[in-house]
Amino acid sequence: MKAVYVRQWGGSDAAVIEEVEPPKPGPGEILVRVKATSINPVDWKIREGFLQDYIALPILLGSDVAGDIEALGEGVEGWEVGTPVYGMKGLRGGAYADYTTVLPNEIARKPQTLSYAEAAATPHAGLTAWFALFLAADLRENQRILIHAAAGGVGHFTVQLAKMKGAYVIGTATTRHEAFLRQLGVDEFVDYAATPFEDVVKDVDVVFDTVGFGTAERSLPTLKPGGTLACIVTPPPFEAAAERQINAKFVSEQPTTRLLTELAQIIDAGRIRPYLQQTFRFDQIHDALQLSQGLHVQGKLAVTMDA
Repeated sequence: MKAVYVRQWGGSDAAVIEEVEPPKPGPGEILVRVKATSINPVDWKIREGFLQDYIALPILLGSDVAGDIEALGEGVEGWEVGTPVYGMKGLRGGAYADYTTVLPNEIARKPQTLSYAEAAATPHAGLTAWFALFLAADLRENQRILIHAAAGGVGHFTVQLAKMKGAYVIGTATTRHEAFLRQLGVDEFVDYAATPFEDVVKDVDVVFDTVGFGTAERSLPTLKPGGTLACIVTPPPFEAAAERQINAKFVSEQPTTRLLTELAQIIDAGRIRPYLQQTFRFDQIHDALQLSQGLHVQGKLAVTMDA
């Protein structure tokens, strides 16, 4: 089978498509024939070596997966061969491949209204948004939320989930994303390239920082006392937040069948949906990673395994 390996940290050349033997499901594992995967910024960050303190080489890249169950390992119950599923593997990777093994709690039935490419674009970004809004920030109806990089992979899911909850949504992006964000339901749009957001945004209950590198610090004055600052890229300024009586949270997602199932139900009910800027063939995966590294993707990038 084809799989993307990283055997040394580096740029695009460090991610190599290799021919390897397909994995076999061990006890408690499920083998999935991958139909599609998607690009997340963490993928090229792993390749570049940003997470080398936590990840050992060699590693197979890829977290998001959508495909069909190919085989069941010993002791797996409640699943059948041939079932369309979607889910995510986290930092251990392996989704950029024709076949991959997953644990039963990392997958759920694929949303019926989504293609495999759309389904693969959903788990990492959708669950990150879910954890930030509903677990870290406990977002409630009529609250005001500022979402940074609102047009991105995580951001565009966050906008939709926040609107589903009945929140007032303020989104930052560049002007070329304004129409897209208005279509998703953003109530206020801020072009961060033209106007410092902290000059025009005040009295929000929640800030969701998907950018990092100083954005959280600049966001503190926009929050009400008692508000929540949720960050996913770099840790929030805990001490400065505490001084302002702001709850600071560093968010990480954990896939579960229950949450993936709930997300699929919301999607199939037409309440939220992934947006794909572009879909690549597997042999174009380096191009997809390079486009993601440019940091201006609208929605998500998907990769299909079929030629």
